[in-house]
Amino acid sequence: MKINVFPIVSNLHEKNYINRETKWFLADIETKLSANIKIVELKDFYKCDLPLILIQSGGSEKIFLDNLAKLKPPFYLLTYGTNNSLAASLEILSYLKDHNLEGEVLHGNVDYIVSRIKKLTFKLPFVSLGVLGKPSDWLIASEVDYEEVLKKLNVKLVDIDMDEVIEEYHNIKSVNLLNELKYEEKELNKSKALIEALLKIKYKYKLSGLTIRCFDLLDSIKTTACLGLAYLNREGIIGTCEGDIPSMLSMYITNIVCGSPGFQANPSRIDVLNKTMVFAHCTLPFNMTSSFVLTTHYESGIGVAVKGKMKEDVVTIFKLGRNLKDYFVTTGKIVKNLNETNLCRTQIEISVDENIEYFLNRPYGNHHIIVYGNYKDDLEYFIKKFL
Repeated sequence: MKINVFPIVSNLHEKNYINRETKWFLADIETKLSANIKIVELKDFYKCDLPLILIQSGGSEKIFLDNLAKLKPPFYLLTYGTNNSLAASLEILSYLKDHNLEGEVLHGNVDYIVSRIKKLTFKLPFVSLGVLGKPSDWLIASEVDYEEVLKKLNVKLVDIDMDEVIEEYHNIKSVNLLNELKYEEKELNKSKALIEALLKIKYKYKLSGLTIRCFDLLDSIKTTACLGLAYLNREGIIGTCEGDIPSMLSMYITNIVCGSPGFQANPSRIDVLNKTMVFAHCTLPFNMTSSFVLTTHYESGIGVAVKGKMKEDVVTIFKLGRNLKDYFVTTGKIVKNLNETNLCRTQIEISVDENIEYFLNRPYGNHHIIVYGNYKDDLEYFIKKFL
């Protein structure tokens, strides 16, 4: 990573002393960031991954203003805790905001500054995600523009016929995974063979994840993908069901931002007055549950699904709209695990912090992605930066 720094200092200060402080400050950042940081003149300022304006002292505001015409937003003002560097930066940032110019002060301990620089310089990798069959017939609001997905998210969507999945399934002779699970042997072996088939598809097409039109499997091979998706997500491979592409993309984003798997779930009940919701589905990732039992897929009563207990903790609920512009994100807390016979297998009640009316007024499809932790600001930052 290459970072260029344009320093600004007032003539009121002794420059040799300030330059020594600057050298130590930048060297510390450079070491912890493993980057190449170079002090440059304005003509070379933007020839890098991230240009930073170093405000070295108080009294620099007018000098910044004199150079403003040669600079372009966003303005990242790097400061330290001496020589009124921060005070000057705050005055500059106030001016920028008053003129609707984007900017930010990078200030604090070096670890925080390094974390912000990493976030600012993050670039989306190129990945391929598989669409195994089209979205299920009832997902009438889940088609996306493949070219827009590639353009905005650097994600190539790869269409794969369900016949190929089924052929791979029939070619599986033995499977050596999830041997610790105990369940009806015939059904468990069918689900495990499907996992192996999905892994073969993943490696064949070099996929980072997939969504599968799973209800087609009920007739063709008499099993479901529930166990497979719970397994894939535990292994860091994105997996969503029903061929739901927006949910797969939403889970891809939560994987990047949150660094953890997500639970693709159906909103099942909403209490607007008490701001609570029930979510349920059959594909909870193994590493999102404190305990689980294996049972059948809810609607069909066949296959192997995961009925998990989730810890009562803070969560974030997220969904990207099919147009890649609209999105929903809020936080809440799991307050209860349910055990009802008329819902999908893993069932949780969440106390939602805000915007619960969204689900009744302008939802972006059915499934939503639930992750542990408060990532609302991080997800909004991601959407703002990339979409």
